[in-house]
Amino acid sequence: MATSSIRPIADVAAGLGIPAERLIPYGLDKAKVLPAPDAAPPRGRLVLVSAITPTDAGEGKTTTSIGLVQGLARLGERACAALREPSLGPTFGMKGGATGGGRARLVPSDDINLHFTGDFHAVTSAHNLLAALLDNHIHHGNKLDIDPRRVFWRRVLDVNDRALRHVVIGLGGVLQGVPRETGFDITPASEVMAALCLAESAEDLRERLSRIVLGLTFAKAPVTAGDLKAVGSMLALLRDAIHPNLVQTGEGVPAFLHGGPFANIAHGCSSVLATKTALSLADWVVTEAGFGFDLGAEKFFDIKCRSAGLDTAAVVLVATVRALKRHGGVPKASLASPDPGAVERGLPNLAKHLESIRDFGEVPVIALNRFATDSGEEIDIVRRAAASWGAPFAVCDAFANGGDGAVELADAVLAHAERKSTPFTPLYDLDDSPREKMAKIARYMYGADAVEWTREAERDLEMVERLGYGSLPLCVAKTQMSLSDDPGVVGRPAGFDVTVRGVLLAAGAGYLVPLLGEILRMPGLPSAPQAERIDLVGGKITGIA
Repeated sequence: MATSSIRPIADVAAGLGIPAERLIPYGLDKAKVLPAPDAAPPRGRLVLVSAITPTDAGEGKTTTSIGLVQGLARLGERACAALREPSLGPTFGMKGGATGGGRARLVPSDDINLHFTGDFHAVTSAHNLLAALLDNHIHHGNKLDIDPRRVFWRRVLDVNDRALRHVVIGLGGVLQGVPRETGFDITPASEVMAALCLAESAEDLRERLSRIVLGLTFAKAPVTAGDLKAVGSMLALLRDAIHPNLVQTGEGVPAFLHGGPFANIAHGCSSVLATKTALSLADWVVTEAGFGFDLGAEKFFDIKCRSAGLDTAAVVLVATVRALKRHGGVPKASLASPDPGAVERGLPNLAKHLESIRDFGEVPVIALNRFATDSGEEIDIVRRAAASWGAPFAVCDAFANGGDGAVELADAVLAHAERKSTPFTPLYDLDDSPREKMAKIARYMYGADAVEWTREAERDLEMVERLGYGSLPLCVAKTQMSLSDDPGVVGRPAGFDVTVRGVLLAAGAGYLVPLLGEILRMPGLPSAPQAERIDLVGGKITGIA
């Protein structure tokens, strides 16, 4: 969509009933939205969009989410999206941009995919300020008696940089600090990002930041950001970042974009503030949870909804013929050729995610995100499977046809959404032990037989339980490419165990992070990163997919 045809963001805001005095404009096409003096209670109905296990063929979950909100608007519904902000890591790495595609895209796409309103930079700065204050405290006498061997707090950067995963700092002599091992994670994995996304107010964010556990003293007592007197400065850096961002789709439908945790290494949901703001202004709010249902959507319910008191009227499960063929064993180079048999072989993965949705007691709608190469026979295979499972089904052609191509899906959501919201069923009780919680997630979400714990994970678990954090929910870090913890296993695996190799404490965010398999919290770049194809030509950015 040409920049000249984008609606002024003040007009988009006015259509939602947001007055100009509540906007902090970033140019004419995006703005921060300040809280209302007397916040209206949420009145809208929330629709969650999730997906089957991702493949390199692409599922188009964001494209479908944007298409759905445009389809709802086409039907005359007062609709709004509430989505995450893109990270620079995937933008310059493997995926390219994350603003949808075709005629189901957020605008201004290039701004959103790059610096946007600076939220990621603010989170990075606040996180690293805390790291600097921690090392400075140890250098200047260490009054809190922090054990440098037991510091948990790493630094972050919003770039995929494998060389920074493990580093040694403080080298060079007495004036350079105290030498110790540490490393970098990617900014979407930052606990500051999680705290920002789960906070319901500035004061709530203050309390969450204060609770962040940075490490242990020599007596093995926890040391927090509050103990370091760091929270005020961190909040100053996050002053504007806490406010949701308002943009629009290519068809002028409003969209809140706020926060950017990954679902494989964090909780994978947009902010509570953006979601609740949207629900107070629109009748229908479409949000998404990252990667497959086993990752982002499980955390959406067990962490975000449980913490914020949210619930859904419907859940949309996105699949593509291409992805089903990948799960059916077809190589990526052959996906354009019709292969109904491969679609059949890939259906068990879709069936597993459908079962997982029903484990939460939610209403599932299967959305087939259509590609131009899909044959009618292949689409009919998925349609018949959905009917056999008793699930509503719709083809979404929003990439090619925008809101018009998503009307069938919008109709299905309107027809099958809960008329009266019934509370979802959490997968586990908070009173369950961390082992019990992990066992339930592994069994019901992944289909695993058992959970193995390494000696290091056992030690981590003993520490968090000794410190009194055993009742926190779990935010599992696991590969997104498989229901198992092995990224090479596609389809619906059976007869497997998963292995927990460590447990991280995120007391400020309010959860524990079990690390499964070989998952990394700082990705690396591929051999031919997307960054090699991005350029600035005549003042216009090119190459962001």
